[in-house]
This record gives sequence, structure tokens and C-alpha cells, in this order.
Amino acid sequence: MKKALLLIDIQNDYFAGGRFELNQTVAAAQNAQSALALFRKKELPVLHVQHINQNPEAPFFVAATEGVKIHPLVSPLPGERVVIKHTPDSFFNTDLLQLLKELSIEQLVICGMMSHMCIDTTVRSAKRLGFAIELLSDACTTRDLLWENTPVPAALVHAAFMAALQNTFADVKDTHTFIKSNS
Repeated sequence: MKKALLLIDIQNDYFAGGRFELNQTVAAAQNAQSALALFRKKELPVLHVQHINQNPEAPFFVAATEGVKIHPLVSPLPGERVVIKHTPDSFFNTDLLQLLKELSIEQLVICGMMSHMCIDTTVRSAKRLGFAIELLSDACTTRDLLWENTPVPAALVHAAFMAALQNTFADVKDTHTFIKSNS
């Protein structure tokens, strides 16, 4: 089954000093970097997804800012495609599906940011479109949320979404396990 790596929204605004800092971004990006190195070594397709807000007043990912750029830990190399999106779904109004079809991809290895938003939405869309999915849990991250005046720590948000996606939508595993089984 031909597979591709999909790195979603690993962008500067999510890191320390950015406009919308997430929890444990460096650790997640380093794990994504390890998966990226494996795909590059094996010369398998790599696709970067970059969110650009269309509203210039948006709180983050504003076009032509440092924050919108893909983080240096996972910077695209020449020949690696960057898919621009404007919503949480990497497939909605993008050329991602067409590109995957052109490459004859049947399986996606997904990682990135945020677990509860773009990762969740894209994984569910990919499953609906018929792709097999491996989701690298420790190469994803999110942030603290607030629900009905109750703080929900990022670690719990992340765990809840990984648990919800496991089995029905994706084979959720850590990066070390993935690399070990694919080396």
C-alpha cells in the first residue's frame, strides 16, 4: 500500500513567541521531524499542509508574517509539496485529494497541530475518502481549552482526541513504534 506523510500546520505561530502557542510544540515537532527523516530516507512522498488565514485581522497564521511559515524543524525541501488551506480540513477547497490520487496514495501517516482541530478534522475526512491512516500521537499537540468555565488541560484534550480517533478512524501510535515497524 503506497503511503505518504502529511505534516499539518507545524507553523511558527504555534511555538514559543508565536501568536497562538501550543503545549509541547518542540517535542511534537521533533517527533514529526523523525518521521520526516524516515520518509525522506526511503524517498516516499511528503506533503506539508500550511494554514493561512484569509482574514488579515485573524489572531494567527496571517499571510506574510513569520508566524505563518512552516517551522524550521520540518521545513519543506525542494520537491516536497505544500498544500495551502484556509479551514481546519486539509481536504476542503485544496488540491490535496487530487495530489494524493496522482501519487496513487492509499495510506496516510499524519502528524501536526492542533490535535482537537485540524488533525481531528483531516483524519476524519481522510477516512471518509477511503484512506488508511496511521496517526503519530506524539508528533501532534494541542492547547488548554475551557469548557463551561472548566479548564481542560492540553494533555487531556490531546488524549481524548487520540482515544476518539483510535481504531475507527486511524491506527494511533507513537513515532518510535512507527519508525521501528517501518525501518
